[in-house]
This record gives sequence, C-alpha cells and structure tokens, in this order.
Amino acid sequence: MYAKHFLYDYLIEMGMSVTYARYINMIALLIALLIVALLVDYIVKRIIVNLFTQFTIKTKTKFDNFLVTNKVPKNVAHIIPLILGLEFIPVVFADFPYFENMVEKGFKVFAIILTLWIARSLLSALKDYFKTLSRLKDKPIDSYIQVFMIFAWVIGIFSAFAIITGIEFIKFMTTLGAASAIIILVFRDTILGFVASIQVSINDMVRISDWITFEKYGADGTVVEINLSTVKVQNFDKTITTIPTYALISDSFKNWRGMENSPGRRIKRALNIKLDSITYLSKDDVDTLKKIDLISSYVEKRQADIDSYNEKNNINKELPLNGRNMTNIGVFRKYIETYIENHSGINKDMMIMVRQLAPTSQGMPLEIYAFSSDKRWENYEYIMADIFDHTIAAVPYFNLELFEEPSNSSFKNLKPFS
Repeated sequence: MYAKHFLYDYLIEMGMSVTYARYINMIALLIALLIVALLVDYIVKRIIVNLFTQFTIKTKTKFDNFLVTNKVPKNVAHIIPLILGLEFIPVVFADFPYFENMVEKGFKVFAIILTLWIARSLLSALKDYFKTLSRLKDKPIDSYIQVFMIFAWVIGIFSAFAIITGIEFIKFMTTLGAASAIIILVFRDTILGFVASIQVSINDMVRISDWITFEKYGADGTVVEINLSTVKVQNFDKTITTIPTYALISDSFKNWRGMENSPGRRIKRALNIKLDSITYLSKDDVDTLKKIDLISSYVEKRQADIDSYNEKNNINKELPLNGRNMTNIGVFRKYIETYIENHSGINKDMMIMVRQLAPTSQGMPLEIYAFSSDKRWENYEYIMADIFDHTIAAVPYFNLELFEEPSNSSFKNLKPFS
C-alpha cells in the first residue's frame, strides 16, 4: 500500500489538497513506470539481440540469420516491459479506476499489435529462408504468408475492438456476421487473389522465374514475384508489369516454361514465293542445279527416276506438263530442308520440316519448321537469322522470286501515258 501513496502521504503532510496530491502522486508513479519500462526494454533488448547474434555466428543454419535480419529477437524483447507495465498499472492508477481501465485496455491493444509484429517478422524470416531452398524457390510463398497475416490482422483488429468496447469476442464476431456481405465486398480482390494463388500453386501454372507472355496486360518477361493480389513480371526492356493474381485463372496467357525445359526452341517462319516464278525445270536447269553440292545427288537421282518413269510409260515430253517433272520450288524446298538438317545450330533429334502453306494474295508461303539447339534468346535469334539470310540469298539460284509489296521505287521506271 505504501508504494501506491509514497508521494501522496508526503504531499498531504506538506498541506496540499487531497485532489492535487492524488494527481501528482499518479503522474510521478506514471513517469517512474515509463522510465523503468524504457530502461528494462533497452537492457533486455540488448541482452537478447546480442545473445541471439552470438548464437547465429556459431550455428551453420541460415534460418537464425534471417530471424535477426527481420528483427524477431528485437520484437520479442518488448514483451517483458509490456508485462511489467500491465503488472504495475493498478499501482499507478490506484486512486483513478477510470484511468486504470482505459490504460489497461490500451496496453492490451498494444499487446495484440506486438503479437502481430512478432508474427509478421517471424513469417518474413520464414519467407526469406524458404526462398533459399531450391525446391521452394518457385513457389508463391508470399501469397501464403499474406493470407495468414490478413487473417491474423482481422482477428487482431476484432479482438482490439472487443477489448475497447468491452464486448466478449464471440458476441463481437456474431455481430459482425450480419455485416459479412459488406466485408466480402471490401475484401473481394483479396479473396479472389487468395483463391487464384491456391489454384496457380496446385495446378503449377506459374512459378517464379518463369517467362510468361500476357498480351492483355502488356507483359512479356520473367515472373519475379507472386503474392496474394499481384504477380510482378520484369519485361525484357527491364520495366515491371503488375498483373492481378486472379487474372492468371480468368484470362489466357502463355507460359514459356515448356520451351525452356525442352531440348530446343521452335523456329517457325515462312518465305512468300511469287506464284508466277514457279515453273517446271528444263534439262539445262537440272544440269545447273546439279552443281549445288547439298542437293547434287538428290537432283541426279530424282531426274533419273523421272526419266525412267516417263520413258517406261511413253510420255510425250513435247510439253513439260506431261508425265512427271521436277519444279524449281520442289527442288528449292529440298535444298532448304537439307541445309537445315546440316546446320550446326539445329537440334537434329526434333522435328525438321519445310512445308508449303495455302497460296495467298502474297504468294506461296514456304514455311521452315525446326528447333534450335540453343534456347537463349540472342543465340536463338542469331541462328534463325543465319538460316534466313542464307535461304533468302539462295532463292534466285532456283529462278524463284520473293513476293514484296510495291513501293515508290517500283513505279520509277514506268513511263507516263502519252
């Protein structure tokens, strides 16, 4: 009892009024409690942090390092001063029950906040540690932690309101049940993101470090972060595109992981050959094409088979249309196929095909379909460019022409009407 009124009794003896003596006594005790709490907090924090730092130096695991980095020991150290404050509040406010009740509620609310701080710093340490594990690097750890923290903050806020209002927690939650529709509306994006992040993880749709293309949001690059509400993509121009997590399950996007895990990257591009340049090969044309090393044996064997067939069936060759014949585009197609099969940058174990597509107003598309052995972007582009540099330059040797839209220079040699 003396500790509660040590200054009060002295002030009464000095002739001070009871009211002033009580207030001065309360203020003095409050200041003393704050000084002691701050001093205890400083000392305990230094002791715990130093001990934990020394412990992390001696251990080989990285998890304790992340605990220190995320200030877990520092936050835990605040528990002792908080308990000290709760214990001595009745002493400080012995003559002021109303203030005691208010300050005690304030301390309890702070205890809830401190618990959330500790939980957040601990989860942050777990997140950093999990990202160092190879089997978890591509998992949306941020989403799971955010979901847990959202539930923790919601429970914490409701608990704080229950303490402040003096209503039991169960009754408080029951009252809020009536407002569930509003809560769902407010947290709509969070709920959608939570559901989406679970589906993305279970179905393994996207991982961190995956290359994705999402045309709707202008994203084309590497996934650097997946959390509850957004997916961050670092585009190849180093800009960052943010995509709502639920868009991954509601819209269509392209994930290039299959290509990166495969033994090759697809090359699929066509040359448009002018239709009026496609012809049958004459004997002189065949003799000229026999000089091309890559297809000399093919042309010779093919022509021998054709001559044998035509002779055996008494084909009238006064018109090239009769019987069997070689065409310049057919030989060119075989040349490209042979060239690609011998190219050092092409994976020979995957499909190699040169095919004709349906003729269009822009000519006959001759498509090259193959897979480069090197999947790195710059090397892939170099291999593809090297192939098309050669094939475009080879077109005239087969008396073929590439289709090209008319330009101003196309009309320079035209004479004006007289």
